[in-house]
Amino acid sequence: MYKRKIENVLQAWLDDPLHKPLVVKGVRQCGKTSSVMDFANRHFKHVVYLDFREHPDYKKFFTPNLEVDSIIMRITAAMPNLEIEPGQTCFVLDEIQDCPKARGSLKYFHQDGRFEIMCTGSLLGVNGYKTPQERKEDEEASIPVGFEDIVEMFPMDFEEWLWANGIKDIHFEYLKKCFDNKTPVEEALHDRFRELLNQYIVVGGMPEVVTTFMETKQIGKVLAVQRRIIDEYKSDMVKYAMTADKSRIRECFESIPSQLAREYKKFSYNVVRPGGRGRDYAGSLQWIEDAGIIRRCYNTEITELPLDGHRIQSEFKVYMSDIGLLVSMLEDGTQLSYNGAIKENLMADILGKMGRKLYYYHKNASIELDFLMRYKGQCTPVECKATTGNAKSIRTVLNHPEKYHVSSAIKLGDYNIGYKDKLLTLPLYMAFLLTDV
Repeated sequence: MYKRKIENVLQAWLDDPLHKPLVVKGVRQCGKTSSVMDFANRHFKHVVYLDFREHPDYKKFFTPNLEVDSIIMRITAAMPNLEIEPGQTCFVLDEIQDCPKARGSLKYFHQDGRFEIMCTGSLLGVNGYKTPQERKEDEEASIPVGFEDIVEMFPMDFEEWLWANGIKDIHFEYLKKCFDNKTPVEEALHDRFRELLNQYIVVGGMPEVVTTFMETKQIGKVLAVQRRIIDEYKSDMVKYAMTADKSRIRECFESIPSQLAREYKKFSYNVVRPGGRGRDYAGSLQWIEDAGIIRRCYNTEITELPLDGHRIQSEFKVYMSDIGLLVSMLEDGTQLSYNGAIKENLMADILGKMGRKLYYYHKNASIELDFLMRYKGQCTPVECKATTGNAKSIRTVLNHPEKYHVSSAIKLGDYNIGYKDKLLTLPLYMAFLLTDV
C-alpha cells in the first residue's frame, strides 16, 4: 500500500460524529478499492465486501426491499461464514453504480445506525447504457439525496509519487523553504527531483502502473499496463454509454493526442472527425469528463477573478487526467514532438489533482497564457515551458497592468528558482507547492 492523501479524508469522515455512508468516486483504477479496504480493515473488526462488477448476482441482496435486517439476512444466507456485528462491522460496496438499489439502501443503513457503509464508484453520474430492466431498476432506486457523503479520489499525484520514492519530510521542508525564500535548490537535490519528475511524466499515478515501474524499472512493462487500462476505459465506453453515443465517445477520446499536437490546443470537433460539430459530439465529450478520464481547461474573456465567472463555455482545451496515460496513448517514438503538449498536460495533472479548476487565456494570436489560477488572492498567469524561453505573453501582460490587471506571474520549466520583475521562475517539480489561493 502506498501512502495516499485519501487516508486523511477517510479518517476525517469517520471522526465526524454526524457522518453518513461514504461514497468515494473517481476514475477507474485510481486506487479507490485498495484505499477503502485498507482503511476498513484497520478500523473495523468485520468487513463485508460486495463487488457488484465482478459479482452482478450480489444485486439480489437488495431485492425485493431495502429493509436493513432483510438485506443482512439475504447476505448471510449466501455467505454463512460472514460475521456481522452491530457497531463493529463495515460494509464496503464496490462499483456501486452497477447496483442502484444498493445505493438506494444507504438512506436506510444511515437511519438504522448500526453499521458503517463505505462505497466506491467509477462511473457515477455518467449517462450510462442500461438494459430496459436496468433502467427500470434505476427509476425505482432513487439516489439517497442527503444520506451520503461523497468525496472524489484521483490517481496518485506528484507529491504521492515522491512519497512512494522515499522522499522524506526533511526534503519537503527544504523544498518549501527554498520556495518561500525564492532561493535556488542545491544541485544534487535539484537533479534528483528533476529525475523523479521525468519518471512521473512517463509513469503517471495509476497505482498498478507505479508498482510495475517500482518492481521492474522497465518502461515496456509500464506501457503494457497503461495501455491495458486505456483499453478498459474503451470497454467502459462500449458497456456503459448509450448505444447512439458509443462510437462518438471513442472518437472524442482517441482524438486527444491530435488535439494537443496543434499549435493552438483549443478542442476542435473538426479534429474528432472532419465536419464534426459540437451538437453531435458535446454529449460524448461530457461522458468522458464525467467518467474522470479527462479535464477541461476553459478560456477566459479577461484575466481577472473570478475566473469561473469569466470563462468562455465554448472554448476549452482537453487534457488527460493522468499524465502517464497521455504518454502511453502517443505513438512510440513520437513523444519528443509532443514535448510542449506533455508539459502542459503535466501541469493540468498536477493542478487538477490538487482540486483546482483549470483556465487559460487566449486572445487572437498575440497573447496566449497556458494557465490562469487564483494564487494569493490574485489572478496569476502560469506558463509551462518545455524548453527555455522568454515567456513573451507573460511579459506583455505584466508590462500592461492597466489593461490586464495582473501584478505577478509564474513560469515553470527546467530551471532552478529565480525571481525578477514580478516573474517567479520555478522548476516544474515545484508546481505541487502552488497551494495558496
